Amino acid sequence: MSPELNYWPLIGVAVVIGGFALRRNPVLVVVAAGLASGLAAGVSLPDLLALLGKTFVENRVLLLFLLTLPAIGVLEHHGLRERAKRWIAGFRGLTLARLQITYLAARQLISMTGLTHVAGHPQTVRPLLAPMSEAAAERTLDGELSDAERNAVRASAAATDNVGLFFGEDVFMAFGAVLLIQGFFASNGIALEPLAISLWALPTAVCAFVIHSVRLHFLQKRLLRERAASGAGGTDDAAR
Repeated sequence: MSPELNYWPLIGVAVVIGGFALRRNPVLVVVAAGLASGLAAGVSLPDLLALLGKTFVENRVLLLFLLTLPAIGVLEHHGLRERAKRWIAGFRGLTLARLQITYLAARQLISMTGLTHVAGHPQTVRPLLAPMSEAAAERTLDGELSDAERNAVRASAAATDNVGLFFGEDVFMAFGAVLLIQGFFASNGIALEPLAISLWALPTAVCAFVIHSVRLHFLQKRLLRERAASGAGGTDDAAR
């Protein structure tokens, strides 16, 4: 006969459902659910608190990343995107391509130092780079953006962050991919130092920067060409 299962630890699920249904603080609900499940499973309170503290320390980087999301949401609610657009609109001569190329260079350089989580889609692209790019594009195109143009500008901002991160982080010696490459070569009898792998990643990073910069210039020219064509078409229709 198999021993009877103890279903009482599942009480944490009920605590989570009830807490979210009552719209309580999510952090308090999750902690309360963990305490309820642990006590129901027979874990002593000191051991349970020690387990919670250990889990918090081991995942503090992830928790710090998650805490930035509500902070950014509050900033956006109070007009962060609008202020970013107005700030960029005040720079004369700043085009869409110049703005995103500058961000690409900064993203790559920061990623090369291992600070990959300093910028990113939720922290930088959505609240700052995307509205700044829209403002720069409106200045470049001399008018409000259409839905298609706005989507293209936002997609370009997201892609610029991806390229800067992907080809910048490989230059950092302690990055996981560099250590994975080192381990792969070591398993095949080839000894390589992480510094050598990082140095060989530099030409790739430079090529990625140049290629994506050219793509950004082509995007800007395409938007200008389409805007000119649509303006010419509207003029012809009015003349008819």
